[in-house]
Amino acid sequence: MPKVIKTKTEFEGHVFEEYVVVEGEGLSAWEPQAPLKFVGQKTPRIDGPERVTGRALYTFDVQLPGMLYGKILRSPHPHAKIKKLDTRRAAKLPGVRAVLSYKNTPKISFRQGQTFVFDEIVRYVGDEVACVIADDEEIAEDALELIEVEYELLPFVLDPEEALQPHAPKVQLSGNLLNGKPDLYERGDLDQGFAQAGVIVEGAFKTQCALHNCMETHGSVALWEGDSLTIWDSTQHIFGVRAAAAQLLGLPLNKVRVIKKYMGGGFGSKNGLGKYTVIAALGAKMTGRPVKIMLDRHEENLAAGNRPATVQHLKIGAKHDGTLTALELRASVGAGAFCTWPPSVGGPARQLYLCPNVKTEQHTVFTNTGPLSAFRAPGYVEGTFALESLMDELARKLDIDPIELRLKNYTEIDQMTGRPYSTKGLREAYERGTKLFGWDLTPRSPSLKGRGGSPPTLGEGLGERFRRGFGMASQIWSGNGSPPAYALVKLNPDGTATVISGTQDIGTGTKTVLAQVAAEELDFPIEKISVEIGDTQLGPYAPLSAGSMTVASVGPAVRVAAHDARQQLLDIAAQVLEVPRESLTICDGLLSSSAIKEPVAVKDVLEKLENFMIIGRGAREPNPEDVTVNTFGVQFAEVAVDTETGEVKVERIVAVHDSGRVINPLTLSSQIEGGIIQGLGYALCEQRVVDKATGVVINGNLENYKLPTALDIPEIVFEMVDQPDPRANNLGVKGVGEPPIIPTAAAIANAVADAIGVRISELPITRDKVLKALKKE
Repeated sequence: MPKVIKTKTEFEGHVFEEYVVVEGEGLSAWEPQAPLKFVGQKTPRIDGPERVTGRALYTFDVQLPGMLYGKILRSPHPHAKIKKLDTRRAAKLPGVRAVLSYKNTPKISFRQGQTFVFDEIVRYVGDEVACVIADDEEIAEDALELIEVEYELLPFVLDPEEALQPHAPKVQLSGNLLNGKPDLYERGDLDQGFAQAGVIVEGAFKTQCALHNCMETHGSVALWEGDSLTIWDSTQHIFGVRAAAAQLLGLPLNKVRVIKKYMGGGFGSKNGLGKYTVIAALGAKMTGRPVKIMLDRHEENLAAGNRPATVQHLKIGAKHDGTLTALELRASVGAGAFCTWPPSVGGPARQLYLCPNVKTEQHTVFTNTGPLSAFRAPGYVEGTFALESLMDELARKLDIDPIELRLKNYTEIDQMTGRPYSTKGLREAYERGTKLFGWDLTPRSPSLKGRGGSPPTLGEGLGERFRRGFGMASQIWSGNGSPPAYALVKLNPDGTATVISGTQDIGTGTKTVLAQVAAEELDFPIEKISVEIGDTQLGPYAPLSAGSMTVASVGPAVRVAAHDARQQLLDIAAQVLEVPRESLTICDGLLSSSAIKEPVAVKDVLEKLENFMIIGRGAREPNPEDVTVNTFGVQFAEVAVDTETGEVKVERIVAVHDSGRVINPLTLSSQIEGGIIQGLGYALCEQRVVDKATGVVINGNLENYKLPTALDIPEIVFEMVDQPDPRANNLGVKGVGEPPIIPTAAAIANAVADAIGVRISELPITRDKVLKALKKE
């Protein structure tokens, strides 16, 4: 009988409770040294040929008969009221089929009531004003220029710190502080902790607003068939888009279908429903024809989300032996015009190191800029930069090796819950990382054999104008996965198997990993496994692909479904072959028994049953209640700093991460390297620039928004602790999508400080900041 229980889930630094239905007994995790055939092996992507030949269908590629195209008119002002909106000239342009605005569409509340799909108040440059639906994009763009808008300009505020001031212009009617109060966490006695400290360090750290710049921009195609709506969407959560679209449009869930077969990146920005999706649906309803709206690159960098800027004031107290006694963080986060899910900047400060007295206070602040969205480990990248920078300053002040300081404050307990970690491989990561990097051989600072007042290390082989530096930083993140997540495994009459789930592959290789799990449990050749995902109509529910939780959520359900199908197959095959059930085994898709002379192919048994189909069903089990499941890691950076130009060249990154069992080392390598490269860009060059006088984003394109290129990429060396976590789930896996970006910027910043002897506390570390810092040396 199914049992309903409550379980806790950690997602991107937030912990929440939810009801879960438990059905039957779960599977135990594979033993750490189990001789697995497919799991743990380098396996090329099963959809690789489709991707490299152009046969993969992305949302951008969807073409339907009679399809129309939408283009959105966006506000040129950071804060204004629309006094007059005249779309008549645009509507008369040949080829224009409809013009949508607040005047002729339902007043649909959006982002938990912070705005409407079309609002009379625009709150940032890029906010939606109207949309033209036309025969092609060129006609739609021409028609936008014919729309006449008269604005009443309103006071605006762009800076989060200024927005907190009493007389700052209000972005939202409720005020500029999300939920009207800061997010506060406390444990212990902070005053007592600082009183016990022999050494106190503090500093202010700033991080910039960064843009996702996914290869495939945001967009949707909407098609009505009677009263049923089909949406093709570039999304990280097909079921989330279905639920939100149904709610906003007043439709039952069975009348909304969402499809996402392939996707060109999201990094968190595509976690939820976009306004463009609702507008496409409204346009399709109004015209009676399918409508596609795909944002262009400029729109993408205005309205599709961002990693918000932060200002963090951090203070750490420690005894003279390095033992932490107190830690205090006050952070302000720029939410932009709208925000429903703030990043947890204080997460690393609360969790990473053993400290009895901690207080974190986060002010998430509305400003008249583009709204934030999740961005690969939201909050933790920013928080880790500040925490690890100040930990290095503490090590310098105490004249302690940075690794030694971190080991001194190592904890096996989740201090927020009091529970032990299910597994924690960070100590091993430190040990392996120091050896891989050669940490003990570097003339780094601070240490007894390092600078300690001596001049910075000159760049060996680079000339006297270069200085070489070495740094490291630690990482903590969740990645535990959660229920509910479901999967089906169908065994076809020809001996092949099909995995079906309502999850999505956002470019990480999910389809391949799920095929490996099914092949392992069924003991079928992997070429006999196909995977069907990305369709709410065909697959059972799966959660969003974010928070490093996809494989840890859906993978266990696939294994249970494959196990169920395998057991059914053995039951039926025993009867067909007339052998004892307990004598049957499956190996490489062949049935064997001591009661038969030769192995029999699975297809030879199933074909005798004609069109009978075995369908295995699997569900993700609840998370354990007595332990905390987290991921851990460490990265080391080597940099060369040009003291004449200020250029920082990252020459080497060494990373060691603990994310449980490795399913596919090949797809994992893409995640590790991709995360590090994104972290490199965040550390050195990426930054959205907004004109202070007008609120206009002045580098909202790939020409002026500096991303790392092939010439910027350093040598990347990484290893995985590869310690399966049997308490996490039946695969022993934890997430790996976000951990590799978390410590990169902090490690690079520490290496730069080691090279030049001056701390740069603001990202990105650009040439002007380096030269300015060198003048203070």
